Amino acid sequence: MTTPSTPTPAAIPDTVRPAEGYAGDVTPQLAWQWVQSGEAVLVDVRTDAERDWVGFVPGAVAVPWKHWPGMALNPGFDNALRAAVPPDGKAVLLCRSGVRSVAAARRATELGLSAYNILEGFEGDADEEGHRNRRGGWRFRGLPWRQG
Repeated sequence: MTTPSTPTPAAIPDTVRPAEGYAGDVTPQLAWQWVQSGEAVLVDVRTDAERDWVGFVPGAVAVPWKHWPGMALNPGFDNALRAAVPPDGKAVLLCRSGVRSVAAARRATELGLSAYNILEGFEGDADEEGHRNRRGGWRFRGLPWRQG
């Protein structure tokens, strides 16, 4: 496990935040608690390139929402998601910054799954210099991840 060199900031409250079109938004920490307890399946909706170049969460199921380089929607998303998450299961969806995972959570909900967006994503929002991993995100919060 790689940890950030910056001290981990205080977490935002670990409650489900209401959302439109899907079950809700959760913090990275709450998502990880659910995954560890077997309550949810962690689905990484980033591209293969992002996972290869930036890092990934061990044990997460890779189901890209879009494909690199053209960022076209993944035509196999529905089938791959159904294969990854049991019909009565809960999915927590992770992308780079918590935007694509909202769209994926809405689609998962349309498929009949209980789907949650992970706030902040894997890398968090960009700072004033355009750098990520300094303002929130899975990695910034010190949760398990690997690179390469």
